[in-house]
Amino acid sequence: MIMRMDIQNIRAFLAVSETASFSRAGERLHLTQPAISKRIQAMELFLDIKLFDRIGKSVQLTEAGQALIPGYRRILDELEESERIISNLRQTTRGHLRFATSHHIGLHRLPAVLRQFSRQYPEVDLELQFMDSEQACQQVLHGEIELGIVTLPSQPDARLTLQTIWHDPMHCVVAADHPLASKEKVSRKQLLQQPSILPSSDTYTRALINRALQLDEHSNILMETNYLETIKAMVETGLGWGVIPDSMLDASLKIVAVKTGKMQRELGVVFHKARTRSSPANALLEILNGNHT
Repeated sequence: MIMRMDIQNIRAFLAVSETASFSRAGERLHLTQPAISKRIQAMELFLDIKLFDRIGKSVQLTEAGQALIPGYRRILDELEESERIISNLRQTTRGHLRFATSHHIGLHRLPAVLRQFSRQYPEVDLELQFMDSEQACQQVLHGEIELGIVTLPSQPDARLTLQTIWHDPMHCVVAADHPLASKEKVSRKQLLQQPSILPSSDTYTRALINRALQLDEHSNILMETNYLETIKAMVETGLGWGVIPDSMLDASLKIVAVKTGKMQRELGVVFHKARTRSSPANALLEILNGNHT
């Protein structure tokens, strides 16, 4: 019953009980006397009981009205405290943020972002988990984490909101002494005849590579791993060719000049559309957008 009661009516009731006057209650609440009377009448009709006796110019609480005062005062006190908490949340960023990222992004993209965040928002407790991008998206969907900073899926679930933060071009690479390293141009057939070290077949990154190079079950795949750092290390030993992003290129590797479809990952943030973002999540997103490339 209390939950269904209009808070403004409760305010009017308490104002009348404290001032013993409909007109003074109206002045306190910046309402007319008829408006106050209407609110009290609505309460009495809803509760099916009389709250005030009007004797001449005097207004006195009935026994029922007197009994309601402690409970209604608690309601307003708790409401005002809740409003203060919400106001403080708008003005400050504190609390707990649980999120996930992939190992690659955690190593190559996030350190500077998290350092800036921790300096700006020391009262936020960050709980960062490392996992594959595909697992992170599932945890966002199930409400287990608030957001993921991951490789974005090309065909996302309709319940997810995706925002690109970094464009991540990728290249076919070989070791400097690999047979393909000295060739000015390499055909797709020549490339696929050589053994390869690639991301696992169930990853967003592998799906991108499959489309770009038209890989199938007959492709010469020597090894699969979800760790791009492992792929780079294996390629450096000369075991085969691989695909890695710009950020990992160095003198130990040679880009293979092969014609492919577009091979660029989109890295960014994943949210659940139905979840209201916390102030720490909004603060992290603001910093990420400042690092947009």
